Amino acid sequence: MEKEREAHPVYIYPYACHEDERPLCELELCVLLDAPVGERYVRSTRAIDPSRSPFAHGRLSVERRAASLEEIAEAAASLELNGRTFKLRYIEADGEADYAERRRIERLVGARFRGKAEMKRPECLYGLAYVDGEWLLGDYTESESVWLRHNDKPRHYSTALGTRTARAIANIAVPKPENVHAVDPCCGIGTVLIEAKSMGIRMDGFDLNPLAAIGARENLAFFGLPGDVVVADMRKLEGRYDALVLDLPYNLCSVLTVGERLEMLSAAERLAGRCVIVATEDIEAELAEAGMKAAERCVVRKGNFARYVWLCVRPAAIE
Repeated sequence: MEKEREAHPVYIYPYACHEDERPLCELELCVLLDAPVGERYVRSTRAIDPSRSPFAHGRLSVERRAASLEEIAEAAASLELNGRTFKLRYIEADGEADYAERRRIERLVGARFRGKAEMKRPECLYGLAYVDGEWLLGDYTESESVWLRHNDKPRHYSTALGTRTARAIANIAVPKPENVHAVDPCCGIGTVLIEAKSMGIRMDGFDLNPLAAIGARENLAFFGLPGDVVVADMRKLEGRYDALVLDLPYNLCSVLTVGERLEMLSAAERLAGRCVIVATEDIEAELAEAGMKAAERCVVRKGNFARYVWLCVRPAAIE
């Protein structure tokens, strides 16, 4: 059993989200980590940088496990720190523990580490969590809110996706960036482009509006991100991509007819086998008419405003 566990590493990703964001959060984490999403955490065999998700707090890489607190404390003594300082953090997963109890557990287990504790700037950060009836201990990687910095871009647009939503959508479209070429053919000021490129996703950007394309270029340059944004009508784009994100225009100046929207959806289906479609109304019937099949869907609400998100995947498309 121990060999099997070593052959299949386990990672715990604690997360949090606003109630209105939960459907999007669960879809993103499920796709990104290829695992069911629990109430507070995801248990996965997939190792990713936790900073990719705007909802993940960090990643616990399981190195030791035990049935009791005393046993996990004993196991902590076998960790090799090689003279480095450490800090142990209690990760909330299953069960309930108040502040005093969490600190007590940290002190109990931390006392068995063979090294010097350092609370402010430790050289090693470890995490401890109670999951599925056992204690898990290992290296802990904190998530960095990269997306938060992207709020401070030079060009804004009132109806653009929020950075958290944009980052989650980019991850749903491209959970594994390696050897994937994606496209946002209606990119606006580049909100999704910025999030995608900041995560190492190769994504091209196009927009029919020259002013939007200029704004997207400025925003990309501001953050030192590569790539250009080309003025183009997505219905006339050629070639093939692995993945596509389409946030359909919906402001008062960009009211689409049903025919225009269907043309855009048909173009999206032609351009990529994996598409994430975002709209402000339920257009699932139109997706089907355009030849798309929704594999996953969710609705993100903010007050009376709603965004519908669909993941449409053609057989043999990328994961």
